[in-house]
Amino acid sequence: MKKRALISVSDKTNIVEFAKGLVALDFDVLSTGGTLNILQEAGVQARPVDEVTGFPEILDGRVKTLHPNVHGGLLAKRDNEEHMAALAENKIAPIDLVVVNLYPFKETLAKEGVSHEEIIENIDIGGPTMLRAAAKNYEDVAVIVNPAMYDKVLELMQKDGLTNEVRKELAAEVFRHTAHYDGMIATYFTKETNDLFTPTFSRTFERVQSLRYGENPHQEATFYEIPNYDGVSLATAKQLHGKELSYNNIQDANAALEIVLEYEEPTTVAVKHMNPCGIGLADDINTSFTRAYEADPISIFGGIIAVNREVDEATAKQMSEIFLEIVIAPSFSEAAIDVLTAKKNIRLLEVPMTDDVAVYEKMTSVKGGLLVQTNDAGSVTKDDLSVVTEVVPTEAEWDDLLFAWKAVKHVKSNAIVLAKEKQTVGVGAGQMNRIGAAEIALKQAGEKATGAVLASDAFFPMPDTVEAAIAAGVKAIIHPGGSKRDQDSIDVCNAHGIAMVITNMRHFKH
Repeated sequence: MKKRALISVSDKTNIVEFAKGLVALDFDVLSTGGTLNILQEAGVQARPVDEVTGFPEILDGRVKTLHPNVHGGLLAKRDNEEHMAALAENKIAPIDLVVVNLYPFKETLAKEGVSHEEIIENIDIGGPTMLRAAAKNYEDVAVIVNPAMYDKVLELMQKDGLTNEVRKELAAEVFRHTAHYDGMIATYFTKETNDLFTPTFSRTFERVQSLRYGENPHQEATFYEIPNYDGVSLATAKQLHGKELSYNNIQDANAALEIVLEYEEPTTVAVKHMNPCGIGLADDINTSFTRAYEADPISIFGGIIAVNREVDEATAKQMSEIFLEIVIAPSFSEAAIDVLTAKKNIRLLEVPMTDDVAVYEKMTSVKGGLLVQTNDAGSVTKDDLSVVTEVVPTEAEWDDLLFAWKAVKHVKSNAIVLAKEKQTVGVGAGQMNRIGAAEIALKQAGEKATGAVLASDAFFPMPDTVEAAIAAGVKAIIHPGGSKRDQDSIDVCNAHGIAMVITNMRHFKH
């Protein structure tokens, strides 16, 4: 009896050549719909699947392979006498090879102006069913979902045949593929029904690149992206120059990107180990870079830079004078590219920085589990803030307070940021107590602390941080408030004639 192959593909890449190879191996080829037409037009000896089912395609093609004559031929175990007797009794012939890929659900979602009805019609039913049936019975039925495997499978069949190990690999790819497909559908319906945190959590991702290693050389790592993510993302960045990004590069670059997106004015952000070491805001990108650099000219060495305006030649020349790992920008002028690409080891990433309103899940793995939260999209305006002291901030102080508040949101807790004239002058990150973080920031600021503002990501449990800030010359403070001892800090500010404003919004970052 001839072996039989069932072919039904949405992606027609190389399917004619593969089918011709099967016919040369004396396969009886069955097919459906558009795939059948393409094969027959190419001269491939292929038969319609309804010759096997004895039933026509109905419901606009929604039902065509959902039939015992198909699934019996897929699921019967060849070494099971009862299974084979059932096939014989019902005049069902085995199917030995399934070649299926699915309706383009992801591509349909990405279409501009696509309707819900069109999305629904691109949910494949028969395809996943055949794939799963064949993959379940992989020892007897080979199954291919990826066109890239056609040549390998043909070559093996032309020689010694498919080993059980190869069949298992093909089945594994199928189950990953159908899980990914169902994950995208589940995500779509979850969004449609506005379910934020459902009893089960299923998300699916696509590999961007395999990384050389993780945080350290002895750790393995891979970079994945969210399919059809509609926000600003490194996963869709265009790399103009430099070697592949590492795990730590991606972490730091993402931190820099998230920070620079906070600001509308021309802004430069320098990041080291996922903390900002310098942020500068100005009327032009060149001046903003100067401010970011001068904020901490030591830590910026070997850092990641993100800017929210095109990098021009003058700014590129400034950048080229120091060692930088990565520069991220919405665009680079041709002259800037010429300047920066002269440096062999720098990476240039072009990331469109459109208005980023996407809400996404932040996922953190823990041993045996997963923590999921929405991203920290919280923000405040001047109108949201409460002045709790007798002294009111000056207009310049208001600008710096809001600038510093956006910065401290992205510093590891406990976090303190000092800012002056739209430039960070001191950053204290990741300390076990708030006064420790303040001491680091104040020491870094030095004389620049005089007239600066201070931002704290959480309230002051006691007035020691405020007292240290006042002693260094800080003139205004912004923090969430909410401590039982808030009044102690307010009283200290009033006693020394400085301003304090409350946000009523915390920005812990762990």
